[in-house]
Amino acid sequence: MNHYQIQDLESYFKAYRASVDHPEVFWESIAKENFLWKKPWNNVLSWDFEKPEIRWFDGAELNITENCIDRHLSTKSEQTAILFEPNNPAEPAQHITYAQLSEEVNKMANVLKSQGVNKGDRVCIYLPMIPELAYTVLACARIGAIHSVVFAGFSASALSSRINDCDAKIVVTADGSFRGAKTIDLKAIVDKALKESPQVETVLVAERIHNGTPLKEGRDHYLKPLTDEASSHCEAESMQAEDPLFILYTSGSTGKPKGMVHSCGGYMVYTAYTFKNIFQYQQGDVYWCTADIGWITGHSYILYGPLANGATTLMFEGVPSYPDFGRFWQIVEKHKVNQFYTAPTAIRALAKESTDHVNASDLSSLKVLGSVGEPINEEAWHWYNEQVGKKKSPIVDTWWQTETGGILISPIPYVTPTTPTYATLPFLGVQPALMDADSNEISGNSVEGSLCIKFPWPSIARTIWGDHKRYKETYFTAFPGCYFTGDGASRNEVGYYRITGRVDDVIIVSGHNLGTAPIEDAINEHDEVAESAIVGVPHSIKGNALFGYVILKNQEDNTDLDFLQKDINRLITEKIGPIAKLDIVVFVPGLPKTRSGKIMRRILRKIATKDVSNLGDTSTLLNPEIVAQIRTIVGV
Repeated sequence: MNHYQIQDLESYFKAYRASVDHPEVFWESIAKENFLWKKPWNNVLSWDFEKPEIRWFDGAELNITENCIDRHLSTKSEQTAILFEPNNPAEPAQHITYAQLSEEVNKMANVLKSQGVNKGDRVCIYLPMIPELAYTVLACARIGAIHSVVFAGFSASALSSRINDCDAKIVVTADGSFRGAKTIDLKAIVDKALKESPQVETVLVAERIHNGTPLKEGRDHYLKPLTDEASSHCEAESMQAEDPLFILYTSGSTGKPKGMVHSCGGYMVYTAYTFKNIFQYQQGDVYWCTADIGWITGHSYILYGPLANGATTLMFEGVPSYPDFGRFWQIVEKHKVNQFYTAPTAIRALAKESTDHVNASDLSSLKVLGSVGEPINEEAWHWYNEQVGKKKSPIVDTWWQTETGGILISPIPYVTPTTPTYATLPFLGVQPALMDADSNEISGNSVEGSLCIKFPWPSIARTIWGDHKRYKETYFTAFPGCYFTGDGASRNEVGYYRITGRVDDVIIVSGHNLGTAPIEDAINEHDEVAESAIVGVPHSIKGNALFGYVILKNQEDNTDLDFLQKDINRLITEKIGPIAKLDIVVFVPGLPKTRSGKIMRRILRKIATKDVSNLGDTSTLLNPEIVAQIRTIVGV
C-alpha cells in the first residue's frame, strides 16, 4: 500500500490538497491500487447529507476477508497474522500464521453455515479476547453474515437489548473468561440474557476456562467438535460495497444504544489506509493495540486495518495490572512491539505506579505510540512520551468515533510535529469545520466551535440499524449539510485541532464557554491529583457553577482537603483564569466510566444536581459500584 504513503510534511500537504480538491479521484486511486475487487464500481461516490445517504464504490463487489487473508497467502502464509498473548504470562503465546488464520476462519464460516446462518443474518458475538473472537468476526464477513460484537463484560440486560435490536438468530460465546486474577462466567450471563431473547436458536460455546458449563439441549453446542469436523475451504461470499459488514452499538446519552452500521467497501479502504499511514507500519513490524475487539478500535485497528495490510497484530487477553503493573511493558519487550496503541485511562493508571515497572523492560523496539478514546491530558502525554517512548517515539493522539469507522484527526508519526493535547491535523480526505451556534462556519485560526465534517469519508457509518430517522436527527440536523460529531474543538494559530470534549461538556459560566478538558488538564497537573471530572450545576447568578470530582493519588485520613481545594483552584486560575475556578469539589475514589474509558459525565451531572431519579443502566459501566460510593460522598 504505497500509493500516497505520507513520508514528510510536504507530501502530506500535497496529498491532502489532492484529497479535498478531487476526493473521488483520490479515493478511487487508493481503492484501485491497493485492494482486490471481484467487480469494479460504477460510481465512486454519491452522497446527500440531507437524507442522509452516502454510497462509496457503488456497484463494486468484494469480500473483505479476501483482502485481509487470501491475498497474503502466496507471499506471507508463514508470517504471524495474529499474535495471541494470554492473560496468564505462564501460558505460551500463540503465533497464528496467515495460513492458520485462513484455515480457522474457513472452518468457522462452515460451522456458521451448518447452523443455518445465511448472508444478511445477524450473528451476536459475546467472546473474550481469544483467537476464536477474531475467527468468528472474520467468518461472518466471509459468508456475508452481519456481525454484532458485544463486549464480554456487559450485563445480561445490555446483551439482550443488543441481540433484540438487531434480531440476531445465533450467539457465539465462551464458557467463561480470564480477567486478571478473576474468572467470569460468560455462559451464565448469556443464559440470563436469552430469557429476554427467545428468538435465538443457537448458542455456540468456545471452551476457555473449562468449567463444565451446562448446555441447553437443542440450543447450545460446544464449538471445538464442530470446527474439528468442518472443512477448511469456504468460498468467500460476493458482497456489494454498500452491503452491511457489521453493527456495533454505541451508548447514546439518552435512550437505547445506537446500532451503527458499517459497510463492506468504504470501511475496508479507509481503515486499511489510515492504519498504514498513522502507524507507519512497515513489513516485519509487530503492532499492538490494547483495545478490546468489542469496541470500534478493536474492529478497525486490531483486525481489519492491520490484516488488510498483511501486518502482524497482537491480541492481548489480560489487563495492564496483572500479575503486576509492568505487564504491558513486559509484553512489549517479549514480542519486540514496534507500534503501541492504548487509551489515556490506561496511561494515567500506569503513571500512578512506580516507574520501576516501566524501566524493568526493554522498550527500545517501540517506534510509534498511539492514544485513543478521549483527548490525552498534558501530564499523561508527557509521562507517556518520557517514560515509555524515551522521547524518541512520536505520540499519535488520534481522534475518531464508533460512527466514523476510522481515525479522522491525528498526527502522522515522523511527519507531523506534535503538541501535547492536540490531535493536530485532519487525515487525508477529511474536511473538518468549526461551527458557531448559528450554524455558520468559523473561519481562520485561534477559534473554537462545534466540530463538524463537511464531506463524507469512506468509512462513515451509513445508518443506525432499524432507525434511519434517529441517524439523521442525531448527526445531520444540528448543523444542516454537515456531519455533527457531538464534540467541541479549538483550532490554534497553526491550524491544529484540539478536542475540547463533548459539546454537552462545554459549560457556560457567566457567559463564558468553558470546555471541561482544559480545566481537567489543569487540575490533573496538581502533584496530588490522579484524575478529575468537571460538570456544571445551575447557579442563580452565573447560570452554571463548576462542580469538580477529584481522585487523589493518595488520600490519607489527615489530608487537608480544604487546603487542597484552594490549591487546585489556584492552579486553575494560573492555567485558565479565575472564571474557571471550581465552586464545589468532592474527593472521590473513582469515576464512572464506560468500558472504553470514557467518563460518564451524564451520571456525574445528575448526582451533582441531586437528580438521581433516572441514572440509566449503570451495569454496563467498567465500575458500576462507584456510582453508589459517589452518591454517598455527595449525600444523595
